[in-house]
Amino acid sequence: MKPFDYRAPADAATAVRTVAADPSAVFLGGGTNLVDHLKLGITTPGLVVDVTALTSAEITGRHGGLRIGAAVRNSDLSADHRVRERYPVLAEAVLAGASGQLRNMATTGGNPLQRTRCVYFQDVTTPCNKRQPGSGCSAFGGYTRHHAVLGASPHCIATHPSDLAVALTALDAEVQVLGTTGERSIPFGELHRLPGEHPELDTVLDHGELITAIDLPEAPIAANSTYRKVRDRASYAFALVSVAAALRVEDGIVRDSRIAFGGVAHKPWRAHQAEAVLRDAPANEDTYREAAEAELAEAVAVDGIDGGNGFKIPLLTRTLVATLRDLAGEAR
Repeated sequence: MKPFDYRAPADAATAVRTVAADPSAVFLGGGTNLVDHLKLGITTPGLVVDVTALTSAEITGRHGGLRIGAAVRNSDLSADHRVRERYPVLAEAVLAGASGQLRNMATTGGNPLQRTRCVYFQDVTTPCNKRQPGSGCSAFGGYTRHHAVLGASPHCIATHPSDLAVALTALDAEVQVLGTTGERSIPFGELHRLPGEHPELDTVLDHGELITAIDLPEAPIAANSTYRKVRDRASYAFALVSVAAALRVEDGIVRDSRIAFGGVAHKPWRAHQAEAVLRDAPANEDTYREAAEAELAEAVAVDGIDGGNGFKIPLLTRTLVATLRDLAGEAR
């Protein structure tokens, strides 16, 4: 591991200025992703700036919703009775995301910023456009089982690993950010980027910008929500596909829905086309399947030496149908 300097500023504004002034500097929150990258040589910061004590570790009410401080641990988030009752999809996503030990360390502000678990990104001996722009993408023609079928580019087919981020996307959360020029709010669905020609850029955050809180809006529909994750094993595995969904059904008709997918794109994927199909349609499996097929109409499978990722398209279709069927049953 490359030696680095360490600082623990007295306040968030100082931390932001410190990181912004040094291109080699990074923030340290829970550190569950950063420490892995330091060990693997994926990142070699010259300066690590500790922000663990500089943002709120509380969950508070705000405008009928909730404000989650960036320093709230994932374990505390999933255990909060307000989250469990009013936003169950969020609690379920956190519990599906990692081991108890990791949830006790990982923070709400840091979890959505974790980077892909693509095997080529994590292997510094292989070309990777995300790690070294312009070097190439080793996934093409390689192992693609866990890779993207939506929103990919010729430069990167990696997927985003966070379960929490998928739920926050479905809930229309908003990210509060502090930068050198002040504060700004970002709709959670706009926080992450698709790879395009710059897969090295995961988010729209500028260097030195710090997430200080995440706001959940008042959303009665979220009380009837769930998170379903399909993975190779039941314990501590990243999603092959996942669905975060909330549903409101009245008299057998879908009146409103919120849907996001995980495991299939470079960012949490908001299923706007599926939601459009569902709106004011009969709450039955034919409708749910039509919604899935509309969202996945432009999905592209990628062949690989491990059999490729084409199986994700029908798997996600079945997962969405099953999730909506269960939610409709709860709504009745």
